Order: sequence, then structure tokens, then C-alpha cells
Amino acid sequence: RMNSEWLMIIGMALVTFAVRYPLLVLVGRIKLSPTVVRALRYVPPAVLAAIITPTIVMPQGTIDISLNGFMVSGIVSILVAWRMKNLLLTIVIGMATLFIWQALFPPA
Repeated sequence: RMNSEWLMIIGMALVTFAVRYPLLVLVGRIKLSPTVVRALRYVPPAVLAAIITPTIVMPQGTIDISLNGFMVSGIVSILVAWRMKNLLLTIVIGMATLFIWQALFPPA
């Protein structure tokens, strides 16, 4: 059982590497226009938003825009990120907010 898990992890790593490495090599050899470079700056926040948003608005699998722990911690995190511009502080305060919310209002 343990061997198959390691084989799966190694396989996923190899596939990820094989898909991304050629693009990185190509981009390293050609000069990108300033417009493309500027646009690429928005890729990490867009990917992060795409990963996090479903958890915030669909914590139980259906759309829920009530003040649940994920929604509150998401709002707090957005405010901290906007005001402080500090990624580590945003993560720590967002997680602390979620843990405190769950301690005060345990899930049913």
C-alpha cells in the first residue's frame, strides 16, 4: 500500500514537471513584451482566488453566503491583506479568525 502511494506521488510530480518545464525553458529564451509580463503578475492572485472562493461561498457543497466561519475569515483576510500588505500576517490572522469562529460557534 505504501509503495503505491509513493509511486502515485512521484508520478504526479513527474507529470507536473513534464508539463511545466518546457514552457519555463521557452519563456527563459524569448523576450516577453511588457504587456505580457504585466499580465502575468495577475496569475497567482487569480489562481489563489479560484482555489479559495469555492471554499468560502460553498462550505457544505451548496452556495451559502451566510456568515459562516469560512466567510468571516475570508472577509477578515481580505481586509488584512488590503491594509497590511503582508502575506504571512494575512494567513495567520485568517486562520486564527477561522479557529476562533469555530470555537465560539461549533458546527452542528
